[in-house]
Amino acid sequence: MPSDVAVELLAPPAQKALAPDAPAPLRTMAARGVIPGAKPADIVTVVAVLCESPDGTTAETARATLAKLPPPIIAGALSADLPGSVIDKLARARALDPEHVSALLRMPRLMPETLEYLAETADEARGEVIATNEQLMLENPRTIEKLYMNKAVRMSTADRLIELAVRNGIELGIPAFKEAAAAIQNELIPEPSEEPTFDDVLFQETEQIAQRTAADENEDTHEVDDDGEEQLRDKFVPLHAQIARMTVTQKIRRAQLGSAAERLILVRDPNRLVALAAAKSPNLRDNEAVQISAARSVGEDVLRVIAMNREFTRHYQVKLNLVTNPRTPFTFVSRLIPLLRENDLKVIGKSKNVSGAVSQAVRQQLARKG
Repeated sequence: MPSDVAVELLAPPAQKALAPDAPAPLRTMAARGVIPGAKPADIVTVVAVLCESPDGTTAETARATLAKLPPPIIAGALSADLPGSVIDKLARARALDPEHVSALLRMPRLMPETLEYLAETADEARGEVIATNEQLMLENPRTIEKLYMNKAVRMSTADRLIELAVRNGIELGIPAFKEAAAAIQNELIPEPSEEPTFDDVLFQETEQIAQRTAADENEDTHEVDDDGEEQLRDKFVPLHAQIARMTVTQKIRRAQLGSAAERLILVRDPNRLVALAAAKSPNLRDNEAVQISAARSVGEDVLRVIAMNREFTRHYQVKLNLVTNPRTPFTFVSRLIPLLRENDLKVIGKSKNVSGAVSQAVRQQLARKG
């Protein structure tokens, strides 16, 4: 029995269903939500408690019942003062609609872990309901983190939550929070884009081809806007063009949650905060680190982040790429040189594409080996 459930305060029919000596048929009926004379709050409480019944069949029946209780029963229960453990069971058992979520957020015994779960699993509508309760967000900053990292939550909602945290001096635990906070505090405007490199152009052309070939042969790629002009539908706008339309904070969030293709574009963004956010993404994989460490069009700060990530520098190709990339800070290059194979060191020592300092460090390493 959960410690926060006071059985003695329940209606007599509910107390009988939870009594240690309750007959099996009565308990089975209660697990199905059939408790004559009990109010909705008591029914939900009994079913939630029976979800943890030592009898496996009863517990399974109760969990199935909790997931499909009629909306009037749920609404009635949410208007009462439910125990925190019951609220948690209810939230995890079913996808509550936005109206029910709104009622649940007002419940005095809502536990932080329940709120975090709701934020983590919310769809767009439920995420918006949770985010609008600013006082609750300020009291539970981890909920802001869960909403921000939830891909279903609107970009504008995520921006608003970061702004709320910054305005109230709350530091969040998301990987690129400092970059997102700086973008909001300074209202940064992206610098003019540098002339695209050959790699950029090739990637963009490939992306456009992929977008076109993904379309159904019979699907119209254009639509008429409110002004009567024909425009390319959002679905068929090339990825790099979609990203170009975003604000700095939107790019930072996309760098955290987006696809590998999006990160490989954003890591080259002329805005340092965006590029760093892409390099710090928790979704960044080894094969991306290999490509980024070899790119001459990424900034020094990005290569520093890659070089400081022990997971990435375990891979030999990342180490080799960082040493041969002229934009990698020499501090990191000097640490990686002793970890390279002799054959690669000989090639680097003769290369004209590395700095004199790197060539000298390589020759010294070869001398120590020889």
